[in-house]
Amino acid sequence: MSQTAAVPSPVTTNPQESKAGGLLLAIILVGQFLAILNVNIVNVATPTIESDLHSSGAGLQMVVAGYTIVYAVLLITGARVGDLFGYRRAFLGGLAVFTVTTLAAGLAPGTGWLVAFRLLQGAGAAMMMPQVMTLIQRNYHGQARGRAIGLWSLVISGGIVVGQALGGILLGLGLGWRILFLVLVPVAVLLLVAGMRVLPADGGGGKAGLDPAGLVTLSAAVLLLVVPLVLGRDLGWPVWDWASMGLSIVMFGAFVAIERWVVSRGGRPLVDARVLRAPGMRPGLAILLFGPATWGAFLFVSALHLQGDLHMTPLASGMMMVPCALAFGLVGLAWPRLPVRLQRPLVPFGYVVAAPAYVGLGLAAGGGLSYAIMSALIGAGLGVQVAVTNMATEQVDGAYAADASGALLTVMQLGQVIGVATVGTLFISLQGQSDSASLVSSLAMAGLAVLAGLSAVFLARRRAINLVHS
Repeated sequence: MSQTAAVPSPVTTNPQESKAGGLLLAIILVGQFLAILNVNIVNVATPTIESDLHSSGAGLQMVVAGYTIVYAVLLITGARVGDLFGYRRAFLGGLAVFTVTTLAAGLAPGTGWLVAFRLLQGAGAAMMMPQVMTLIQRNYHGQARGRAIGLWSLVISGGIVVGQALGGILLGLGLGWRILFLVLVPVAVLLLVAGMRVLPADGGGGKAGLDPAGLVTLSAAVLLLVVPLVLGRDLGWPVWDWASMGLSIVMFGAFVAIERWVVSRGGRPLVDARVLRAPGMRPGLAILLFGPATWGAFLFVSALHLQGDLHMTPLASGMMMVPCALAFGLVGLAWPRLPVRLQRPLVPFGYVVAAPAYVGLGLAAGGGLSYAIMSALIGAGLGVQVAVTNMATEQVDGAYAADASGALLTVMQLGQVIGVATVGTLFISLQGQSDSASLVSSLAMAGLAVLAGLSAVFLARRRAINLVHS
């Protein structure tokens, strides 16, 4: 899902600090809400953008995925910026970039410009979002902190629901796709002004470092993989496309070597190998690659199918996705309240539900109640992903908790991008040429859900062993 949770930096809270008021919490959570909303609100508008800007399939995929690509790659670096220069400065700086680029996206004259502004939006979100949890940790204590974290979780699922619904409502008013961006600008400006007055000052001064070499190689590796996947179909899969994907493997290898070199010199890498060796981390990473890949593909393909093939209005298309998002949010909120003995099998069971629901979605391609029911089952199944981060990081040393969360959440975002690039390309290739485009893409999503489920079995078994020995 689009759970863009923050990567908290290690902080110490002073019990003598005064409790922060509700206005501070409202500002940072609304900032988080805007960033999450921006992931989901665009999906329902892809057919309208395609018609208005004469976008190619690759262009549409980059409009949706470009934001998430940059956000995923810069997420951990954004957390480091807050630690070094201050969480207030990082949040407000990221919000300022996000505000300006949201306005620019709403005024974009063509697909290329829209993609560029979406990339910059992602950079602003990556600077702003990691500071949210840290600001909660530093300014709220005891029951107040518990309530703040509960609202933080609610905003995550709420952004998913509102993104789908609000996008459909605004497009249904006949105001065009640009309103999806422009309506957020005055809210962001008010938030920026309020934030400058309310957010507490802090000096930063962390010593973790930014690891620029690691950032450059990771960014190159991701782009060399994702861009050819997105552009390949429209360009006829040229030789350079395949060479680029092959070179991405080399760059990932270079990234691993650089991270080891940073550790050998006593530095703090983007991803520490010691984190990946912790029990539960590797199956957790696999789950958060394959599971969100199905979600990203599902949102992208559904908008094109419902509006393009079934000729639904944007409003009707957006409403069709609401049961899925609501089910996801309800499962995510209910999971922590379950007994521990039930939490362990919940994750693989979620994918047992989601995989056949994807198949059912393809068979119910005509829309209607059956389509809505299948989408709700998909949301309920994928709602277990909220539990994955907690389960995967249980055995991680506290000194590396932020690194572990960052690695998991980065892979989650990249999974969504890969889902859009691969399954989205498959659907676009078949759309208009075959009546089976929806069914074939749904089978592909079901296959990814099966891989996530198999990984979840390993995670659940690992957690059971840890609980027995604890």
